[in-house]
Amino acid sequence: MVSMTIAIWNGQQLAVSDATIVVEGNHYFPPESIDRQFFETSGTHSTCGWKGEASYYTVAVDGTKNVDAAWYYPEPLPAAENIKDYVAFWRGVEVREN
Repeated sequence: MVSMTIAIWNGQQLAVSDATIVVEGNHYFPPESIDRQFFETSGTHSTCGWKGEASYYTVAVDGTKNVDAAWYYPEPLPAAENIKDYVAFWRGVEVREN
């Protein structure tokens, strides 16, 4: 049986995949595994010394927003090429394996 990893917030499934990549304890979901209707582009950016500049999404479900609750690396540094455009979560988004 294949193990699936699911991201849930505000009762809504945001992403599901059997091919997440775990980096520093965070599950990074392949870009095609997220349900884009719940994601809004954010202007927020942060920098990681070995992964590069992260971009963020605000998660919106049923009129409630979780600002900058997801992040990804659109142009990662070479050490993090394997997670290019993969999406990770925090700020109360539950990520669990089934």
